[in-house]
Amino acid sequence: MVSLVTSGVEVSIETFYQADANQPEFIFAYRVTIENLNAFPVQLLRRHWMIFDSDGSHREVEGEGVIGQQPILEPGSRHQYISGCNLNTGMGRMSGTYQMVNLNTQREFNVTIPAFDLIAPAKLN
Repeated sequence: MVSLVTSGVEVSIETFYQADANQPEFIFAYRVTIENLNAFPVQLLRRHWMIFDSDGSHREVEGEGVIGQQPILEPGSRHQYISGCNLNTGMGRMSGTYQMVNLNTQREFNVTIPAFDLIAPAKLN
């Protein structure tokens, strides 16, 4: 697991390889936990992911919220969700940012999503 705190918001990521011999690509799941360490409520507005594959390709995913939600996190609360990513090879890396807003001041700010590796177990040998 990797974790990073930016502007009082902690983002932690756990990854899981989803083995499926019938697929021509490598499928990974990841669990994201977002915790508001601030004394004010925040809301997640947008996400921006950068996905790198070990074959040299990369792509960006950008949009509103996460899995169809724009969660509000009260002080001390957390939001958790699971999503996935497919790669052409068994190794890659993801990172990104969340655009959030302080609900007391309406000031928007970015929270860094820590870089994390996606590695199929067979690639570790």
